Amino acid sequence: MPVQRLNHAVLYVRDLERSVAFYADLLNFRVNHRLHADGDRVPEAAFLQAEGSTNDHDLALMRIEDPASPQGPGRRPGLAHLAWEVDTLAELRQIRDRLSRAGELAHEIDHGTTKSLYANDPDGLQFEVCWLVPADRVDEVTRAAFAPLDLDAAVAQFGADLPGGTGISSPARPGPSLNR
Repeated sequence: MPVQRLNHAVLYVRDLERSVAFYADLLNFRVNHRLHADGDRVPEAAFLQAEGSTNDHDLALMRIEDPASPQGPGRRPGLAHLAWEVDTLAELRQIRDRLSRAGELAHEIDHGTTKSLYANDPDGLQFEVCWLVPADRVDEVTRAAFAPLDLDAAVAQFGADLPGGTGISSPARPGPSLNR
């Protein structure tokens, strides 16, 4: 599998502000951006960067125990998912095909700056595999939080072999072919 590196972790937390303060005070994380609960789609969340990181978030904290939250009131604090990066959209497509053939692909989401697949392992633990839009191409995308992923359209826009950004603030590296 062409997974290259861990990109971020997402944790469910009971008290968002307490958790933000913990990671900021003790580990020097900083808040990059927040989402505010919008009823049935997006839980309240904070996206944190590690000191010196160029990633848009290394740790996401999602508040639970909100009856309107899609996670539901029964969700416990803990790991929501880990996300791994692939270098190209061709690799993301390869993984999507494998997960689909195995019946394990849960959903596909376009987060604007990331193109993501979600699946569950045999124990039901969720994971994400994502490709990051290179920093010098970010202005070409809408920063939607949870839109359906059209992988064919992403390949048409960016090319199958364009290396993704290592964190959205890193410039694109030239790939073997741009396949535009």
